[in-house]
Amino acid sequence: MVLWVILLCALLSSLLGGLYVLGVFRRQRPNEPPLDKGTIPWLGYLLEFRKDSSEFLKRMQRKHGDVFTVLIGGYYFTFVMDPFCFGTIVKESRSKLDFRTNAAQLVMRVFGYKPIKATHNIVHASSTKHLVGDGLTVLTQATMESFRKLLLFSLSSGEKRVWQEENLFHYCYNVVFRAGYLALYGTEPSRGAGNKEKAEEQDRLHSSQLFQEFRKYDRLFPNLAFAVLPPKDKREAERLKRHFWNMLSVKKVWQKDNISGWISDQDQLLAENGVPEYMRDRFMFMLLWASQGNTGPTAFWLLLYLLKHPEALKAVRDEVDKVLRESGQEVKAGRPPVTVTRDMLNQTPLLDSALEETLRLVAAPMLVRAVLEDTCLRASSGTEFALRKGDRVALFPHISVQMNPEIHEEPHKFKYDRFVNPDGTRKDFYRNGKKLKFVNMPWGAGVSTCPGRFFATAEMKLFVFLMLSHFELELVNEEEEIPDIDVSRWGFGTMQPVHDVRFRYRPRF
Repeated sequence: MVLWVILLCALLSSLLGGLYVLGVFRRQRPNEPPLDKGTIPWLGYLLEFRKDSSEFLKRMQRKHGDVFTVLIGGYYFTFVMDPFCFGTIVKESRSKLDFRTNAAQLVMRVFGYKPIKATHNIVHASSTKHLVGDGLTVLTQATMESFRKLLLFSLSSGEKRVWQEENLFHYCYNVVFRAGYLALYGTEPSRGAGNKEKAEEQDRLHSSQLFQEFRKYDRLFPNLAFAVLPPKDKREAERLKRHFWNMLSVKKVWQKDNISGWISDQDQLLAENGVPEYMRDRFMFMLLWASQGNTGPTAFWLLLYLLKHPEALKAVRDEVDKVLRESGQEVKAGRPPVTVTRDMLNQTPLLDSALEETLRLVAAPMLVRAVLEDTCLRASSGTEFALRKGDRVALFPHISVQMNPEIHEEPHKFKYDRFVNPDGTRKDFYRNGKKLKFVNMPWGAGVSTCPGRFFATAEMKLFVFLMLSHFELELVNEEEEIPDIDVSRWGFGTMQPVHDVRFRYRPRF
């Protein structure tokens, strides 16, 4: 009899524990945001959130207001849609709101890399050294050399000005990814005089093969991040991980010439902190996706918007040509391509604005913090909301600020000069008469701001600068509408199109 009582108590305890984990007993406490658990225990709104995160959050905002808590895959997420609250959240101490908890889980799942305590400081220190200031100048020069190999190497051959036709998304992603990869991870050694051309051809071949495999992984990335891959795709993802761990292994990287200081410094610091070689191979893969997963797609959208808006294309191209003239360079048939420097890229306010406008329209990261202790959040209305330990607090700036008509007039339209005043200075933006600090957040904010944003910006601007200065560009079908975005990628940076568009190009002179 005693045994049966013990077994019954154990069963009841397990059942109650399971129900607790499933969220059955969760109730809204005083001062907490509105709670919406959905109808499916534990899963909550996961399936609806995955189907279209943006539409789901808009619906929740209409139902509950600017601050609400929803159950998604076993975690309670408090979404804050009030842009005047963003500063408080991104500046809050890590002892209360920590972005590393969620980030560590994600990078382990998608890259197989387990961060150590020093990882964040290593990335930050190396990025500060090599991705801004003089370090960025050096890296911009290396990227220019990469574009010369991939984009401009045939221009000085004197070939006739013949139109070539391509898929625009594939073309932009391919070229920008490969240029960034070669600039960061190094180039094939020339192995003696007279072999430079062979080494460059190997760089073109190897980087093209790497991009093909990267695109396979990139297509799987959203479902992999949410751990909802079907078995066949899961096996393919594991194969691709092993492929990149091998191709980007530190042994192979260190055999290259011209490795960037950003890559070499981080590997050395990880080794000094006791990270084993196999884990550093995985770190190399993580850096590749972090640095090149969004630049190519953004370059696609920027070129597409310019091609769909002739007045914007003319204004930005005129600015590019003006910068070239002032640098003493000129694009002419039969001459070597121009060399674009970081200083030249700093003289393009219209291109800057067009790029920022593109990011406003298509960049949609989700900023997540783990709530490490009970804390309070004050909304702009004066209402205080309690955040519960163990939950997640999340921002989705694409809805809250980037597409907010109270901040950006006609938010669905591309206005290339939206962010720049006539004198070239940056515009200010307001909501309800109050100046906003956060009006566009493609790079995140606070301690989780993308450390490579300046290099990524230089890389994209350099690509578009070279395309506009050296080529005539046009869409094959000028009446074709801008494609819809792939809604499965909400929350992972720059969105991608559901289908490609055809364009053609030829040398300008």
